[in-house]
Amino acid sequence: MTSFTELNHIHANVRATFNDEEHSPDIDRSAYIHPLAAVIGYVHLGKRVMVAPAASVRGDEGQPIWVGDDVNIQDCVVLHALETHVNGEMKPEAVVEVDGEFYGVYISDRVSLAHQCQVHGPAKIGTDTFIGMQALVFKATIGNNCVVEPKALVMGVNVADGRYVPAGALITTQEAADNLPLITADYPLKQLNHAVVHVNVELASGYLEKEANGYWEKAMQALLTSKQQSVQT
Repeated sequence: MTSFTELNHIHANVRATFNDEEHSPDIDRSAYIHPLAAVIGYVHLGKRVMVAPAASVRGDEGQPIWVGDDVNIQDCVVLHALETHVNGEMKPEAVVEVDGEFYGVYISDRVSLAHQCQVHGPAKIGTDTFIGMQALVFKATIGNNCVVEPKALVMGVNVADGRYVPAGALITTQEAADNLPLITADYPLKQLNHAVVHVNVELASGYLEKEANGYWEKAMQALLTSKQQSVQT
């Protein structure tokens, strides 16, 4: 793991009354972050993570934000958390515990965070889980091998492994969470996350290769040249 040098879209948090330490993101070299995405503060991004345009991973209030390996953070996704510390003391109600460590947000391995969804801490998403487009997870834990379908809201509950949340559902009581349907062999989205992870791991690798070959600099120079020629004519 390595800390990236400060860039316009990847940089440390600022000091504040609720956080007196600066942290720069810790990003594996195999992760890809689009120049129009933002990764800020106390954030870990694991291997082969794909961060798409306009995504925001902001570890400057609730901290830290952990993103495991082979995770895709798609366009306009937001990862953020409520303040986890006051006067240097951790707020137990504002964190999730994983293997004896505490996090504002914890995203396990091979999770898909689809376009425009939000995971706002305290929250944990289990391995091999799909969070659908425009869904919201807040103050909640989602288990392993789950599907949260588009536009669902999950708040203040724990969702067990292998369940799905129907599109548009409002799950705000533990009773509702306990009664969520099981993912069975005939569930139509059963294999969706596997396919989405596969695609985005390849995208991360491909975009990193372009970046290594100076693709973005060449593209920007070509755009500037085109604009200059347009002005001249």
